[in-house]
Amino acid sequence: MFISMFENAKRWARKIKQNLVALYLASRDPRTPWAAKVVAVLVVAYALSPIDLIPDFIPVIGYLDDLLIVPLGMLLAIRLIPAALFAEFQQRASAHDDRPPANRTAAIVVLVIWCLVAALAIWWLSSRLDFA
Repeated sequence: MFISMFENAKRWARKIKQNLVALYLASRDPRTPWAAKVVAVLVVAYALSPIDLIPDFIPVIGYLDDLLIVPLGMLLAIRLIPAALFAEFQQRASAHDDRPPANRTAAIVVLVIWCLVAALAIWWLSSRLDFA
């Protein structure tokens, strides 16, 4: 029973990875509706970002955001993409090596956004706590 559950979890994780690659491909395709592109970019960026809404070191709750936000975001993005088009992206994703191609520009954009959020949070805290 435990082995079966473990195998199901591994299959689910592989499917998540494949869908992330498919969403990455969808976000770069001109046939994808713009709303689906926005959701796909946000989901892929969040999934690949080293920074989470809830840090992973917090027991149980730290992994809930990864177990809820990413699959729900993927579901939304997949529903916004026409089924035949997403089937094509899934087929192309299965040919990849189970991870999105490296995109340094996207990584830099995500890093800059997180740095800006951190700087704004520090500025806001310092103005509220009167650090000078």
